[in-house]
Amino acid sequence: MNAAAKIIRLQADDNVVIALDDLPAGSVVESVTLSQAVPRGHKIATAAIAAGENVLRYGQIIGQAKQDITPGEHVHVHNLGMGEHTQDYAFASRNAPLPEIAEKRTFMGYHRADGKVGTRNYIGILTSVNCSGSVARFIAEAAEKSGMLDAFPNVDGIVPIVHGTGCGMSGKDEGYATLFRTLSGYAQNPNFGGILLVGLGCEVMQIPDLVGGRRIRKDGMLRYMTIQHEGGTRKTIEKGLEELRGVAEFANRAVRSPAPVSEIVIGMQCGGSDGYSGITANPALGYASDLLVRHGGTTILSETSEIYGAEHLLTSRAETVEVGEKLIERIRWWEDYTARNGGEMDNNPSPGNKRGGLTTILEKSLGAVAKGGTAPLRGVYKFGEKIDQKGFVFMDSPGFDPCSVTGQVASGANLIVFTTGRGSVSGYKPTPCIKLATNSEMYERMKDDMDLNCGDIVTNGVSIEDKGRELFELIIRVASGEETKSEELGFGGAEFVPWQIGAVM
Repeated sequence: MNAAAKIIRLQADDNVVIALDDLPAGSVVESVTLSQAVPRGHKIATAAIAAGENVLRYGQIIGQAKQDITPGEHVHVHNLGMGEHTQDYAFASRNAPLPEIAEKRTFMGYHRADGKVGTRNYIGILTSVNCSGSVARFIAEAAEKSGMLDAFPNVDGIVPIVHGTGCGMSGKDEGYATLFRTLSGYAQNPNFGGILLVGLGCEVMQIPDLVGGRRIRKDGMLRYMTIQHEGGTRKTIEKGLEELRGVAEFANRAVRSPAPVSEIVIGMQCGGSDGYSGITANPALGYASDLLVRHGGTTILSETSEIYGAEHLLTSRAETVEVGEKLIERIRWWEDYTARNGGEMDNNPSPGNKRGGLTTILEKSLGAVAKGGTAPLRGVYKFGEKIDQKGFVFMDSPGFDPCSVTGQVASGANLIVFTTGRGSVSGYKPTPCIKLATNSEMYERMKDDMDLNCGDIVTNGVSIEDKGRELFELIIRVASGEETKSEELGFGGAEFVPWQIGAVM
């Protein structure tokens, strides 16, 4: 069997190729006969690789051979490991700006008092602590049962934002500051037309500290209360409903109107990645990211633990040396963070990633970075820190998808684009999430959850550029109100996951 059409070589100097189908032993690949069966998305050695020698994919090191590997052999966790690696950061050495696009595209969005533009118009019930989570849900359920929103057709719904922290923590460490940024950021996200903030009253994350005597929202549409002050659950629900009516009346005044696409802020994610991620959906998203940046918009790459080993591809694109050094400072923080907690940076890929063909974090990271396209890296931000400039930026976060998206929404993302090879299912109210399938087989199996198939880059020869343009048009339609599959299914009620740093006491 000649399998030449069923493999892909990514760079001329790679010593592995990727199987695009399940290939049986005896298949011939680039004049090499497979000594064993190789699953779709997995790697095949096309040259002899000695123990300790670098294995190359994308023209980059993805690890070292743990033993001698013969041509035609399956390359995976049994014979490929991390090994030592060093990178040339080449700070700010290839950061030429992308050419601007003169044609001014628009979308239909909700203009806010602070100049931001929302892609949705929700009301949020934000909680300061886990102890007020059930009451927040009770208020939302009571509002739904009463039919309150029937009188406010421009409001997309009520979103209770509940979580598992806010107390039993230090009130002055990094974990507290991270949660503070996250809650404040959600209160200001342009996809919320108004916020009701609910606390218990005695928690570490005090509502007076969050509100701080200042207007968190420029439109003033933030109401707050504590259960203890209101006199318990029932009284808080009654008061909450009263406050929600006022918030809904204000939010309902917002209507969609034209806005420049430069006001779209996209959080870019990948989850349940596979061997196809770095050759289909991720580079297609990268092309769409570049298009948005060329229109003056903003895209946010995150998941610091999943760019590990590929950070040099970002530091060389840093707009300044200082921006590149800021990214490396976060990498060093993560090396220390994992070490002091008994972990390691190569705890990725996950079992599902490995079944899909990924082997080391270096390989996964190289594919993940492709989401960021080619634009200069303009800034590096902490988790949930407000993004204050346009263009391609990085926000520090764990690789755990719901947590990472939570930070991006807190930082100002009004839309999420999520690539997946194994089939992730989730949504992130108040922010719509577009799901990209990396392979056609999974797309057909899970098309009720997937918004766009990028597997046809392989199966039908669609170009990365054409798929990126198709995605860009979908982004504009979703930003203008078209529902994503995750929105149709009702996702978004359980995916708010603040990053918990530090001891739980």
